[in-house]
Amino acid sequence: MSDSTLRTRQSAVRRLPLVGPLRLTRPSDMWFKPALSVVVASAVPNLVLLAFGRLDLVMYTMAGSLCALYGHSLPYARRARTVAGVVVGMLVGMAISLVTASLTDSTAVLIAVGALLAAGQKALCDATRIGPPGPVIFTFVTSAALFAPQHLGQVPGHLALTAAAGAVSWLVTVGPALLRREGPERRATARALAAAAAYADDPGHRTRHAAAAAVHAAWQTLLVAGRPTPVRRELERLVVHAEATLALGALGAHPGRHAGPGSSTGDGGHARTADRDTELAPTTVRTRTRDHDTGAPVADPDRLRAWAGQTRARGPVPTPPPAPGTAEELFGIEAERAARRTGSRRDARRAVLRSLAPGSPLLPVAARALIGCALAGYVSMAVGVGRPYWAIVTAASLYQANVTLSWNRALQRTLGNLLGVLVFAAVLPVSRTSPLALIGCCLLFNFAAEALITRNYWLGSIAVTPMALLVLEFGGTHPAGELIGDRVLDTVIGAAVGMLAAMAVTNRRATGSLERALAATDRARDHAVQTIAAPSPAPAALDAARRRLTGSLVELREAGDTAAGEWWQRALPEEHILAAEQAGHRTLAATATRQGLIAPVPENGAV
Repeated sequence: MSDSTLRTRQSAVRRLPLVGPLRLTRPSDMWFKPALSVVVASAVPNLVLLAFGRLDLVMYTMAGSLCALYGHSLPYARRARTVAGVVVGMLVGMAISLVTASLTDSTAVLIAVGALLAAGQKALCDATRIGPPGPVIFTFVTSAALFAPQHLGQVPGHLALTAAAGAVSWLVTVGPALLRREGPERRATARALAAAAAYADDPGHRTRHAAAAAVHAAWQTLLVAGRPTPVRRELERLVVHAEATLALGALGAHPGRHAGPGSSTGDGGHARTADRDTELAPTTVRTRTRDHDTGAPVADPDRLRAWAGQTRARGPVPTPPPAPGTAEELFGIEAERAARRTGSRRDARRAVLRSLAPGSPLLPVAARALIGCALAGYVSMAVGVGRPYWAIVTAASLYQANVTLSWNRALQRTLGNLLGVLVFAAVLPVSRTSPLALIGCCLLFNFAAEALITRNYWLGSIAVTPMALLVLEFGGTHPAGELIGDRVLDTVIGAAVGMLAAMAVTNRRATGSLERALAATDRARDHAVQTIAAPSPAPAALDAARRRLTGSLVELREAGDTAAGEWWQRALPEEHILAAEQAGHRTLAATATRQGLIAPVPENGAV
């Protein structure tokens, strides 16, 4: 969506893409962290079980080992709590599955319990915003445990194995704090700087939203990182520079587009503020690499990219020039951090409860998971598949924020699984040469899955599929043809039935969520305008208003994208969304000017 005026989109069935979902993207800048973590967290219990000759218990330790995939984008203090919560959630899911499996042999009952677990895991992961890999890991493990032969007396021992492996995962994910305490904050800051540089080079709606989201994420990371350190202080100042680039763009200054000396839009000329903005920022901005009079940050894409590279590396953090008012307290960030310390956990619990309350847009997605997983399991049972949990997991993996994204995932999952069974057929003879070879193959595919999945989900699924099939080999060999046939059939059934459920269960609440996001953005902008208009606003008040407005703009764009990808929606107020975003970014620019983040230049062009 461009910044030009758009017509309101009418309620209709959206056209589903075929090629776009399969395109490869750039890998994540931290793909190796979950990849290495899950390999180490899996290798330790696997080798211990090998030493005791009990590789048949790998499924139970694997449940705890896969917890090492979570929390890698979080600061270590928050990560420790998050991964501990993931381990507890995995234990609860495993307990339900193992007890159910020990009490009944009815496939119909097991499918119903698996579907209920999948829906609950989907709702909780979405409400807590646990992030990738989301609920699919929980559903994969607990669904497999449902169909494993079990006696009630074995359940405590098997849960103890899961807990022990989960403890190893916790140590693996939190342990790097001893070597690089501010690593997550550095990466978040580097992303903000890189996104701001991309926006400065190519101003537009897409790059502006990406930069705003990256800046917001960096602030959130720094605010929950713990007590301030010298490195975190420098990172905060670097995020200020990234934010200044957004402010300059909102005022019409685009340093990445070089024009001639007389141009009114290029780097060498003056960017004149629109008439409707004069009540907020009645100045003209000339972009420079640094304001030598005030030290205020100004946009320079090359400098931002250089800072991003230095910040991401292991060397010292670059020291940017300070902005006015930042020597003693960085725009009130300490006051906001203190407020978060007193009420953050209570507020987080309330936010989760609100997300699951009646009327929440998350509930229809959970209903899709419940219906789709149950139907996929029953159809798979009807056609004679011995382990219908493959169909349950396939259906559960499809459900994203809206129908369009779910369709994309269905294409990716189907292609990746079909190619993955071919890889499994090729490596199966090697894995059967020795128990150590089997462990090595599983660890290799664990690493490959995380290395490839950030390029595209289908590419990662090529590695996930043989890894999941090889896990069955720890309990004893199975006919290769039966495993491959069941997996292919369950993949097709799960994807087809899952998508039918996604299309049949409407989510008209997505439009209501968008309307609430619009109202929240308007309130945040009004609050920021009032704060700016105060005779002598406190730095903490300006800072809090700026971050509140940035967060609301990010939420608005996410709500808009979610609603735009849903079927059977009311007409979306796209013109209102665009106007709210433009007004919000102009207000952010005015706030930045008042704080000294950017240096205003008089209308006559004097510097």
